[in-house]
Amino acid sequence: MTQGESGASATDWSGTEDDVTRGTVRTGDIETYYERRGDGPPIVFIHGMFMSTTEWVPQVEALEDDFTTISYDVRGHGHTGGSDRDTYSMDLYAADLDALLTEIGVENPILCGLSMGGCIAQVYAATHPEKVAGLVLSDTFTAAPLPLSGRLVFANLRFFALLDRFVRYPTLNRLQLWVGNLLSPGVATEAETIQRLVEDAPRISHAEFAKIATAMARFPQSDFDGSRVEAPVLLLYGEHALKSFKTMHTRLAESLANADVEVTVVPDAGHASNIDNPAFFTAAVREFAHEVTGAGEGTR
Repeated sequence: MTQGESGASATDWSGTEDDVTRGTVRTGDIETYYERRGDGPPIVFIHGMFMSTTEWVPQVEALEDDFTTISYDVRGHGHTGGSDRDTYSMDLYAADLDALLTEIGVENPILCGLSMGGCIAQVYAATHPEKVAGLVLSDTFTAAPLPLSGRLVFANLRFFALLDRFVRYPTLNRLQLWVGNLLSPGVATEAETIQRLVEDAPRISHAEFAKIATAMARFPQSDFDGSRVEAPVLLLYGEHALKSFKTMHTRLAESLANADVEVTVVPDAGHASNIDNPAFFTAAVREFAHEVTGAGEGTR
C-alpha cells in the first residue's frame, strides 16, 4: 500500500473530535480508512474524486443524532492510500465498499455519493440490490451517451491525468475551479473551501491520480445497467451545475427504470452541492432518510 503525506490541517471544516470511531479494516488488498458516528439506521457517505472523508463533515455531524453515519476514504485517496493494482474501476470500488460494510457490520444502509462517489453507489446498488435501503446520488452521472460538452469534460480529465506528472493536482484543481467559475459562474460556489479540502488531504501520487482519473473517464462508456438499481433514489444537483452535468443527471434518472426516483435541485450550488449549500443538502438527505427508514423524526 502506498500512502501520501498528510497536508496541513485544521480548518473549520475539520469537525469535532467527540464520539467518532476512526480506524482501518482490511478490504481485499488494502486497508480502508473509515469514520463512524452516531446511532440509528446507517447512512454511508462516499466522497468525490481527489477528496476524502472531510468532504462530508457538515453532513455527518448534523445527522449523527438520528443516524449512524459512516464516511471512508476510497481506494487511492486520503488515509486509505493506493495499491499495486495497475487499474481501478467502479466495480473494484464497489467491491471495496462491500468488504468495508461487511467488516464493520453495517447492513442495509442508505448510500450517499457525490460525483465519483455517486458512480460507486450506483454500481454497488446494482450489484447488491438486497443490501441497500436507498441511494442519494449527487452531481454525478452514469453509463449513458454523453453530450459533446460532457465528452469534453472527460477528455479534460484524461488530460489532467497526464499533466499531473508535471503540475501537481492541487494546482490543477485550483486552475480548474477558476476556469469553471469563469465559464459558468457559480459552478464552484465555495471554491476556496473545496481547494482547502483538497490541499489538506493526504497527497495522492501521480500513479494513483492517473488510475483514479481513468476509472472515472471510462465509466460513461461501460456496460453498467442502471435498471438493476431497485432502491429508492434521491437525485441532487446544483443549480449552477454545468449544462453537461444537468444533461447527464437527466440521463441518469432515465436509466433508473426500476427505481422510485426523486429529483431535487440544490439552490446556490454548483458541482459540489454538499459543500456549496450544506444546510439545504443535509436537510434533503435527512428528509429522504426519514422517508426510507422512518428515523429522524425528532429533528425534522
